[in-house]
Amino acid sequence: MAKAMPDTTRDAEWKGKLTEEQYEVTRCSATERPFSGKYWNHKGVGMYKCVCCGAGLFKSDTKFDSGTGWPSFWESVDKTKIKEVVDRAYGMERTEVRCAACDAHLGHLFDDGPTPTGQRYCINSASLDFEGKGGKP
Repeated sequence: MAKAMPDTTRDAEWKGKLTEEQYEVTRCSATERPFSGKYWNHKGVGMYKCVCCGAGLFKSDTKFDSGTGWPSFWESVDKTKIKEVVDRAYGMERTEVRCAACDAHLGHLFDDGPTPTGQRYCINSASLDFEGKGGKP
């Protein structure tokens, strides 16, 4: 079976819309350096959204300090807003988290989070935008 060719038109649109780091993270599945993203220590009240399509993904009241240097959440806003994909890169098996609406790479899901879910969505800041309560950044 032939390998699907990338959609170069759509790729050019993403490159025009996103910063280089956002593009590398969301469209090429890169990972930003820990403690470098703008949201790893962010304390605002509101909604974290997909930087590519604007889908609401995580509420601020589910964010916690995991000590990892990336924004971490114990629950997504709605399981239908994200999709989980098996990631076997780097000789390990992990669960990759992607935006269900636009397929942007967000980060990974681990089972070492706090109660009530025991989950840790470890998300790249570069894949997120934040909308504060009342629409404030």
